[in-house]
Amino acid sequence: MPETQYHARTLPQVVAEAALAHGAHAAITDGAVQLTYEELNAARIQAARAFVAAGLEKGERVAIWAPNIYQWIIAAIGAQSVGGVLVPLNTRYKGSEAAFILRASGAKMLFTVAEFLGAHYPRMLEKQDLPALQRTVTLAGEAPNCQSWQAFLASGEAVPVAEVERRAAALTPDDTLDILFTSGTTGNPKGVVTCHGQNIRTFETWSATVGLRSDDNYLIINPFFHSFGYKAGWLAAIISGAHILPVLNFDLDTVLAQIERDSISMIPGPPTIYQSLLAHPRREEYDLSSLRLAVTGAAPVPVELVRQMREVLGFEVVVTAYGLTESCGVVSICRADDSAERISHTSGCAMTGTEIQCVDRDGQVVGPGVDGEIWVRGFNIMQHYFNNPEATREALDSDGWLKTGDVGVMDEDGYVRITGRIKEMFIVGGFNCYPAEIENILCDMPGIARAAVIGVPDQRLGEVARAFLVRNAGTDLDEAAVIDWARGHMANYKVPRSVVFLPELPMNAGGKVDKGELAKWMPQRQ
Repeated sequence: MPETQYHARTLPQVVAEAALAHGAHAAITDGAVQLTYEELNAARIQAARAFVAAGLEKGERVAIWAPNIYQWIIAAIGAQSVGGVLVPLNTRYKGSEAAFILRASGAKMLFTVAEFLGAHYPRMLEKQDLPALQRTVTLAGEAPNCQSWQAFLASGEAVPVAEVERRAAALTPDDTLDILFTSGTTGNPKGVVTCHGQNIRTFETWSATVGLRSDDNYLIINPFFHSFGYKAGWLAAIISGAHILPVLNFDLDTVLAQIERDSISMIPGPPTIYQSLLAHPRREEYDLSSLRLAVTGAAPVPVELVRQMREVLGFEVVVTAYGLTESCGVVSICRADDSAERISHTSGCAMTGTEIQCVDRDGQVVGPGVDGEIWVRGFNIMQHYFNNPEATREALDSDGWLKTGDVGVMDEDGYVRITGRIKEMFIVGGFNCYPAEIENILCDMPGIARAAVIGVPDQRLGEVARAFLVRNAGTDLDEAAVIDWARGHMANYKVPRSVVFLPELPMNAGGKVDKGELAKWMPQRQ
C-alpha cells in the first residue's frame, strides 16, 4: 500500500488494540496458564511498571535467554512498551557465546531460566565479564544472585499505570524495537537493529499474505530467540489476534496429541517437522482435521512433500518464504494459491511494498533466469548494525538496497529461487552456521593449530559442519575428542559432525584457505 495510506504503529499500541478488538479471546495458552487478550495487555502493563521501577531507560537493552514460555512474551512486550530494546539469546548458546552478545549489546538486564534441558544458564555466566549487566531475573526456577520473576513484577506495584502509558505514548514507530544478533563471515556476531514500525508492518503484511487469522490456534514450535518464532510467531499472532500455543521442547508424540486436543490450525517450521508428522507410525490414531495453515522454509521443500501436506495432513494452505535477520525476517513469500511446483522450486516473490533484484558482480541487474546476488529494498530493511558502521556500509548501499550475500534466480513473475550463497554460511536444521565463528572456537582447543570448516550435505539436517584441522606438533587428537570438546564449547548445531586431519590447509594465492579445494577433497576423505 502507498506510504501515505499506511498508519505506522508501535508495539504497545498493537497489544492495546488487540485487547480492545479481541478482549476475552484466548491470547496465550502455556500448559495450565491461559491469558485472554485483555489479560495479556494487563500483564504487559504490570511488567512495564516493573521495568520502570528497575530504572530501565528508553534505548537500554534487555536480553532474554530462555525457551518458549509465556513469561518470555510478557517480559519482551513489557520492556518494549517503555522503550526497552529486546536482545534475544539462543538457548543453545554456551556461557561464552551468550556473554559475547551481552557485552556487545551492553544489555542492562537479563531474563533467563534456572535450567533448561540440562543447561544451567545463570551458572554458565558466573565467570564471565559482564560490566553492563546490572540485574538477572529468572522467569522460571530459582538461581543464586538472581531475582525471581514474581519478585520482579511485585517491585513495580508502586509505579503508576499512568507512567507506563506516558512512556508508551512517547514512543514513535521509528524507535528501536530489538537487536537480533546474527553471525557474520568475520566470525563475530553482528547486532541487527530494527524499529517498531517496520516490524509491525512487515508482519501485518506477512500475516495477510499467508492468511493467519484471529480464529487460528498457532502452535509456535520455532524458538522465540529466532525471528521465525518471535516475529513470524507471537508478534504476528498478536497482530492477527490468533491464539498462541508455545512449544517448550519439540516432541512428536506430544505435538500430535496437542494438535487433536487444542484444535491446532497453524504449524510453522522447516520441512523436517512435516516429514516427521507424515512418517509417524501412529499418525492415523490422531485427529488432525483442524490443520489449516503451514509456513515452511529454511531448507528445500520437495514437491511430493507439499502434495502430501495438502492431501494427507489436510493443510488448506502451504507456503514457503525466504528471509534474513537484516530484513526483519522476511524477503519473499509464496502465495496461498501457488502450485506445489512453485512452492517447492521457489521461495516466493517480494513481500508487498518491497523490492527484490538479482545483480551481477558490478551491481547491474540481471535478467530472468540468470544467477545473481539477491538485493532487497523496502520498509523491512534493518536500520543498521549495532555499533558497527563499517559492516553497515558493506551491507547497505546508498540507495537503500540490502546486499544479502545469497545467490538466486528470478523468473518472469518475480519468484526467486535460492541457488547458493556468496557468504560461506550454511544451514543446519534451520539454524544459520558461519564457518569463521566455528573455526575461531575450534582454534581455542588445546592441540589445534589451524581450522577450516565447510558445510556438507546431511539427509536429516540439510547440512552439517565438517572441520578440517591441523594438529600442533606432538599432539594425538582424534575425531571423537574434537567433537566431544566442541559439544562443550558451542551450540550443538554448530558442532562438526565429522573431522578430517591434514598436515596443512590448502591456501590460495591471497594467503587464505582454499575452501573450494577442501570441498573437492571431501569424497576421498569421508
